[in-house]
Amino acid sequence: MTFPGKFTESFVADKLDKISVSFLVNELEVRRGGVGPNIAFGMGCLGLNPVLVGAVGADFAEYQAWLERHGVNTSAVHVSELHHTARFICTTDTEQNQIASFYPGAMQEAVNIELKPIVDRVGGADVVLIGANDPGAMARHTAECRDRGYDFAADPSQQLAFMDGKDISPLIEGAKYLFTNEYEGALIEQKSGLSTADISAIVQTRVTTLGSQGARIERRGQSPVFVDVCKPDRIADPTGVGDAFRSGYLTGMGWGLSDERAAQVGSLMATYVIETVGTQEYVFTHKSFLTRLAQNYGDAAAADVATHLVVT
Repeated sequence: MTFPGKFTESFVADKLDKISVSFLVNELEVRRGGVGPNIAFGMGCLGLNPVLVGAVGADFAEYQAWLERHGVNTSAVHVSELHHTARFICTTDTEQNQIASFYPGAMQEAVNIELKPIVDRVGGADVVLIGANDPGAMARHTAECRDRGYDFAADPSQQLAFMDGKDISPLIEGAKYLFTNEYEGALIEQKSGLSTADISAIVQTRVTTLGSQGARIERRGQSPVFVDVCKPDRIADPTGVGDAFRSGYLTGMGWGLSDERAAQVGSLMATYVIETVGTQEYVFTHKSFLTRLAQNYGDAAAADVATHLVVT
């Protein structure tokens, strides 16, 4: 929501011990989000059929239909009988000050989800990405992946700020992939006490997004791979850029591409997001995707990806 004034004008300095304020907003935008759906949506747009796992409320129906139309399998989503779907509510004033609230809602029930029945029903899992979620659910899913031998990707992202070091280490140990940005990577090392070398020893591949500097992929036993960003035509909103990169990179891995090619696919997906307002509002055809990939990374990159995209 957007408030066409200044929040500070509604506060009285010596009365801040008791606050009761109301703001008349002139804009309301409801946007789809959530790291799991954002990543699954991007993979669906690239032609895969990812399985979304999580907990939602009865208000999920419209969002579910949207995701299904874009190739996401939502059959494993748990619907709560008690809570609404998690949501982030934010009001911004003319000075870019924000008043925000996060309602976890049904997300609290994700801890009750067992992965094995889902994996058995869909016929296996190439990789289980464990993103920011209820901390108990993240811990349970990670432990189950290790116990059952499922390859998993650790992507704790926003939850790192609220976790203790003792809770972080178990989330990444044994991961096939560890996804972070630079800040999150440093936060993991600081809080857990693990060194860069320690992390390299307990995860197979470390994927670090570097903002405008692109991405770095460090696969154990191999030289690091650096990939530049795909140049945006405009910058509208960075929200969800990391999720889009993950969707492209994981899709590339699913196609059997090299780390470099997969990261290039991820970079282009991230660029589509940064050019639009909202995390799932971008649109492209497979033909235009290949054209833009060639423009940024060369014809060889487009040729490698073309064998996996259906162009109509």
